[in-house]
Amino acid sequence: MGYLRIFNPHPVKTGDGAQAEDLLLEVHLRDPILQVEVGKFVSGTEMLHLAVLHSRKLCVYSVSGTLGNVEHGNQYQIKLMYEHNLQRTACNMTYGSFGGVKGRDLICIQSMDGMLMVFEQESYAFGRFLPGSLLPGPLAYSSRTDSFITVSSCQQVESYKYQVLAFATDADKRQETEQQKLGSGKRLVVDWTLNIGEQALDICIVSFNQSASSVFVLGERNFFCLKDNGQIRFMKKLDCSPSCFLPYCSVSEGTMNTLIGNHNNMLHIYQDVTLKWATQLPHIPVAVRVGCLHDLKGVIVTLSDDGHLQCSYLGTDPSLFQAPKVESRELHYDELDIELKELQKIIKDVNKSQGIWPVTEREDDLKVSAIVSPNVDSVSQATDVEVGIDLIPSVTVKVTLQNRLALQKAKLSVYVQPPLVLTCDQFTFEFMAPEMSRTVAFSVYLKGSYTPPELEGNAVVSYSRPSDRNPDGIPRVIQCKFRLPLKLICLPGQPSKTASHKLTIDTNKSPVSLLSLFPGFASQSEDDQVNVMGFRFLGGSRVTLLASKTSQRYRIQSEQFEDLWLITNELIIRLQEYFEKQGIKDFACSFSGSMPLQEYFELIDHHFELRINGEKLEELLSERAVQFRAIQRRLLTRFKDKTPAPLQHLDTLLDGTYKQVIALADAVEENQDNLFQSFTKLRSATHLVILLIGLWQKLSPDQVAILEAAFLPLQQDTQELGWEETVDAAISHLLKTCLSKSSKEQALNLSSQLNIPKDTSRLKKHITLLCDRLAKGGRLCLSTDATAPQIMVMPGGCTTIPESDLEERSIEQDSTELFTNHKHLNLETPLPEVLPLQGVSE
Repeated sequence: MGYLRIFNPHPVKTGDGAQAEDLLLEVHLRDPILQVEVGKFVSGTEMLHLAVLHSRKLCVYSVSGTLGNVEHGNQYQIKLMYEHNLQRTACNMTYGSFGGVKGRDLICIQSMDGMLMVFEQESYAFGRFLPGSLLPGPLAYSSRTDSFITVSSCQQVESYKYQVLAFATDADKRQETEQQKLGSGKRLVVDWTLNIGEQALDICIVSFNQSASSVFVLGERNFFCLKDNGQIRFMKKLDCSPSCFLPYCSVSEGTMNTLIGNHNNMLHIYQDVTLKWATQLPHIPVAVRVGCLHDLKGVIVTLSDDGHLQCSYLGTDPSLFQAPKVESRELHYDELDIELKELQKIIKDVNKSQGIWPVTEREDDLKVSAIVSPNVDSVSQATDVEVGIDLIPSVTVKVTLQNRLALQKAKLSVYVQPPLVLTCDQFTFEFMAPEMSRTVAFSVYLKGSYTPPELEGNAVVSYSRPSDRNPDGIPRVIQCKFRLPLKLICLPGQPSKTASHKLTIDTNKSPVSLLSLFPGFASQSEDDQVNVMGFRFLGGSRVTLLASKTSQRYRIQSEQFEDLWLITNELIIRLQEYFEKQGIKDFACSFSGSMPLQEYFELIDHHFELRINGEKLEELLSERAVQFRAIQRRLLTRFKDKTPAPLQHLDTLLDGTYKQVIALADAVEENQDNLFQSFTKLRSATHLVILLIGLWQKLSPDQVAILEAAFLPLQQDTQELGWEETVDAAISHLLKTCLSKSSKEQALNLSSQLNIPKDTSRLKKHITLLCDRLAKGGRLCLSTDATAPQIMVMPGGCTTIPESDLEERSIEQDSTELFTNHKHLNLETPLPEVLPLQGVSE
């Protein structure tokens, strides 16, 4: 920005900012400043002056100060002594007593095109082009050898004698012919070169004494120490990318210290190649120097690229504390063992008596309860619905929060299954006083044209409970579930005598009148409605429920398989509530029909087909978008051309591609909506299959929970992680552990990566195998140790889990093997399991 600032920093206390009197002088020189040097640059005097290098100008200033009467009265000013306007753009400069002159310093400037320009104070001396120069590198002057050292674009360290530069061909005659060159001067010859194999950031020359000096070169990955003749004294490979360095003489004789700053905000101090100190900086240093400020020696001054100047020193403030001597005593290991066992017993007793978190106290902090209105709202709160009927009912839910202690930042979040939506799903309470009760109300209604997989909602409260050690509060979460009424998504409908899908639920009690189970869905005037009842979902599908007059059975039938779930689940729940009110505790339901796996597999195939279709559409959309951008670039090039050329139907192609992109984007959105609806239907069907398996095999609630965790791992389906591969991995794990046939199956390794499968055949075979093994006495458990209940399977009763798709057997082969093994079991002397099935048939 062209600002030149001179600072005289003073020590400040920690936390104080910079003081105004630290800045001695600030001048705006208008042109960007490339480099600043101090030396004897003015003729007739040996006083130090300031040389400032701009891109097209070299200026030399004198800095002077005027003593004031008060502390803040000192004034500093800068005066221009002379300037040189440069014909070429400057890159960097160096100075020194070139040629051994006494009492003055000369300046050498390197231009961007590789020309060295030498100035003898107020006058221009000469200019020379470096041979083969492409890009300028760092430049330094060695007074002991009277030579300039730089790093060329060939990644070589090069040294040029000043005398050779002075007597070489003038730069102004560079374009002359070869014959004129021979008569006008000598050819510029390099003194020595060294290939370092990388670009250099900086060069610095340090002298031990009058007889020896070292050339330090900082590369991108290494720093080198060279002798005067170009031989390597040592080199060091750096771990981090360096930003600046500074070599200086060490206290130890014959060694050199080097400060190296890197881009990890670190400053490393090396003694030759040994790291002696590492310190953290608040910024990335771009320049580092060592000086003496206010009688404090060894002050390290660093500068960041955003102008942050810092003065620091190595080491820490000394501590005067001395630890007192501890009286040594003999150790009695037997006593220590007894004391350790007593302490372990105390810890064990405490852990047994109470947990880390007192449960009662945690539960008493906040109580959450939800009350669902038994009737629909008189004025429906449904807005922006997609269901194609006139009136969509809504139900009001009230959630009450009762807290015993003061709570902070309580946030209530309510979740329901789509397409059910809430009028408001987030409530925030900044502070709740002790013994305070807060109640919020919201409405639930159906927005989509399909049924939700569940009628359960969940209210989750997250809050912070302040404590003595943590005033901000300890975060905690509590939740409360509530059940929505069936009338929210269903209306009374006309029963249907025919249906594509039927289920029969058996009970151990006499049938109950459907009027008492579903009072809001039937009319008492018609006698035939007592045992037959129709339901019509808001989406349009119908379900019929029939109760047998003679047997203890109930039949549910519908045109859609997934629609059976909600009515079947509602029937079982209402039957259980009915008999509990009657005081009957041994009521049980069962299912003895065939498992409807084929209908379930059709829904799986439809969902998987939509996933594959979505991938194809997205890939095609990506291709059309790339084509659209390519046509845009071509048209833009044509429009920018000064001589207009015909478009060659590029505009027509652009318009057609745009229409294709829009059509594909609409198709992707439509496919995503269809996929979401298909996943919702698949979840409903999965709930139904789990319910039927539980009734079929009389599974305990824990075993049903394992099935739900395996079949319903995802709340939302995505292209990256889909339902099919996740469920296949979970079922394979169950077949490999608790439902395994032998130890050989337990040793099989499952794939750790979940990728979308090629088809659903493997998943369907695993689901069939799961049902088959449950039918043969297998039981689900999570324990994998030796004490876990293992399945006892008869020889040949189940097919082993295939290790690859090539080894999978068909379902028909399974049934054939099962039939053959039944013959095998009727033999008086059973054959070993390892014999082939053909031998059994014989």
